[in-house]
Amino acid sequence: MTEVVEWGECTVRATRTAKELAGIALLPLALLPAVALALPGAFTGGGVRRWGRGRVEDLRNEAQAAQDETAAAFYDLDTAQRELRITIETITAAADDTRRAGRVAADFAAFGERIDQVSHEYIRTVDSHDLDSEDLDAGTASRARHDFTRVRDELRRVKADLDRFGESLGPLLERAENQLRQVAPAVEGAKRALLAATSALDSVREARLAADQLATALAALGPELRLLNEGPAQHGIQPTVRRAEDVRRRAEAITAEAEQLPRRAAGIDKRLASLRTRAQAITTRAGQVEPVLSELRRRFSAACWQDLQRVPEQAAASVREAENTLRDAQRARDEQRWDEATARLAAVQTLLGRTDESVSAAGERLRRLNEVSFDPSKEAERTRFAIRDGQRLAMSGRSVPDPRHAGPLDAAVERLDRAVAALESGGRNPDYWLFLTEMEAVRSLVSSVVEDIRRR
Repeated sequence: MTEVVEWGECTVRATRTAKELAGIALLPLALLPAVALALPGAFTGGGVRRWGRGRVEDLRNEAQAAQDETAAAFYDLDTAQRELRITIETITAAADDTRRAGRVAADFAAFGERIDQVSHEYIRTVDSHDLDSEDLDAGTASRARHDFTRVRDELRRVKADLDRFGESLGPLLERAENQLRQVAPAVEGAKRALLAATSALDSVREARLAADQLATALAALGPELRLLNEGPAQHGIQPTVRRAEDVRRRAEAITAEAEQLPRRAAGIDKRLASLRTRAQAITTRAGQVEPVLSELRRRFSAACWQDLQRVPEQAAASVREAENTLRDAQRARDEQRWDEATARLAAVQTLLGRTDESVSAAGERLRRLNEVSFDPSKEAERTRFAIRDGQRLAMSGRSVPDPRHAGPLDAAVERLDRAVAALESGGRNPDYWLFLTEMEAVRSLVSSVVEDIRRR
């Protein structure tokens, strides 16, 4: 039989045999104190108190162990959240699909709310139970153990869910990390290009060449370098890589132009000298046009030379304009306005080219007129050969020529015959120049027909 004896807040259970209890019950009241002394552990307060305090200590230890496990679970969850936050930031920074990245961030934010709730519950539980108190009783210790165990289990459940969520992000994280690996080489390449551009610009300045535009372009890359240094965490992986590539290209362009600048200056100097020499040569040749014109006037009709009358005057004016433009180009070069100097040199080259052609035209006219006046049949035969060649091509593989080709070729024959007849009827001063230009026109007509046949 089990006897339950209440002593203060403790419950003491003592087991006695039925015989012992019966014997105690039959003792006279006068002998009870002696029996009590003989059985000190049964009814005295001292023995009962020691047994109850041990039970409380056991419950305190169990509650303390539960609290420690809960603290460890809280720490594990906090660590997992911090690590996963880095993963989310990496994915978000590298994501091309902003909607998918937004969903991932939203899911992580929902986990954050759950973690905040269970964390608050953990802190509240810790604040609610003082396991070091000397007044701790068995009921309070038991409730503390229960509360800590409940919070611990919830912390572990949330962490397990968080771990599963993190594992589901594996493919996204791998892709983001692959993209992240592109950042460092791209940024490093941009910085190297900027350093090279700076060195090239310094070399240009040491050569006493102005490079104000290049310096301005290089200074414009300063803010871009600052953004690169802030990194992809602030600006995103792909925008950072694109910015680095843009900076690299622009810096390399500055370097190339800076390295080319000494060669460009030398080239401008060479062109200035060459064009001055050419202008002088054209001036000399222009002085020889007048004797050529005199011979043309003396030997041929006015129609053969009238269009060349103003060549000497026009050549002199063109050379003067070219020389003035050359002086402007020299001034632009001295002031290191490279684009302007280059543009003016191009204008001089075009002007002298036209002048050269007009000066050469008089001598070429006299040469051709001399040839045709000596034997016009050569020019006519050359034209007839071109016509016959066109006719053979038009009949190739045909019994009847295509009217689109036969018509122009027949017209060419008629123009040739008219030109020859006009030349023969011209008397002592036929228009040889008209004859030459007509032969050229006929050959050009035949050439266009031949090209059309071959295209078909």
